[in-house]
Amino acid sequence: MSERQLTILVTLTGRDRPGVTSRLFTALSAHELTVLDIEQVVIRGRLVLGVLLGGGPDPDLTGIHRAIRAIAADLGLEAEITTGSGDAPRRRGQLHVTVLGHPLLPAAVAAIAGRVAANGANIDRIDRLADRPVTCIELAVSGADPDWLRAALTRESAEQGVDVAVQRGGLDRRAMRLVVMDVDSTLIDGEVIDLLAARAGCSEQVAKVTAATMRGDLDFAASLRERVALLAGLEEQVLAEVRQELRLARGARTLIRTLRRLGYRCGIVSGGFTQITDGLVAGLGLDYAAANTLEITGGKLTGQLSGPVIDRSGKAEALRQFAAQAGVPLSQTVAIGDGANDLDMIAAAGLGVAFNAKQVLRDAADASVSVPYLDTVLYLLGISRDEVEAADADPPPADPPGG
Repeated sequence: MSERQLTILVTLTGRDRPGVTSRLFTALSAHELTVLDIEQVVIRGRLVLGVLLGGGPDPDLTGIHRAIRAIAADLGLEAEITTGSGDAPRRRGQLHVTVLGHPLLPAAVAAIAGRVAANGANIDRIDRLADRPVTCIELAVSGADPDWLRAALTRESAEQGVDVAVQRGGLDRRAMRLVVMDVDSTLIDGEVIDLLAARAGCSEQVAKVTAATMRGDLDFAASLRERVALLAGLEEQVLAEVRQELRLARGARTLIRTLRRLGYRCGIVSGGFTQITDGLVAGLGLDYAAANTLEITGGKLTGQLSGPVIDRSGKAEALRQFAAQAGVPLSQTVAIGDGANDLDMIAAAGLGVAFNAKQVLRDAADASVSVPYLDTVLYLLGISRDEVEAADADPPPADPPGG
């Protein structure tokens, strides 16, 4: 049996400055060493640089120590050097744990880290993805059972008042290339049918049916027809007035603009109406859309729908169609919604996100966001605030790749 490899762990800490990494590795290149692992983080100008090195058959430990300490002294850094034996660390089965807080308090971080440790897992790295409008950190965790950890952190997040998402690492997460959103109470604030009902004088009746439907108490298709029937006789021009009243969710434009500039395809699927969603598609530059169509005769709503109903199963089918058109497997899709009629779509997507959602959807989704900023979904994809701002600095593509 061969001897285990000698390892040398070098940790430099102190005020960051240009050239630290270059100077250190230039000094190390004079010795018979191999790089096994390296991590570096800078927080408010303070550097922590860790390098794990493998020694040759007879390393000059005295010379290595002397060279490292000379570099550290010259740069005003503190150096810690430890030796041991073993192989390069293997980070298999790594999970990404994303934590969103507004604000994010130390107690919440302590509780999340405690749950990770209780599972016998290890936090390999922590990065900050955003400091506004929410604080978002991402933990790279190894050695955890994803289902157990997701269940444990879901309970803990509710107690701590933060949002936590657990996702598998690897290429699938990086490869997600299609994002499909619900419209009412997701992409936009409020429900379009409630705005129409207000003008038809049937707000109370429609709101009651809408609430029961979103909780999952009523069949969507039947309840939609019931609510649309109450709109019979409404003038067609009211639709234009409602379009003018619509308010996008905070961060919606940032989300879509960033995704498109990073090469994603974006779509919407709605239990609402094409007379509304067509304007959103044009105004936001969306790639795909599916919604119901209100029947109009003689300039007035008939109280009926034209064509097939986009209900719970219809939303999932639309996601599949969009993915096929984009040439993207379902494992590389993201679905975002808020109500029970989004359940099938959320289940079909590679990543299902509940956005300020009813409990029935929060329980089923892969991730849940409870802050009122739609662009926080970017952080679940590992896209940092710095990358968002960098994308804003570049001109948008004429069309996403493949288009």
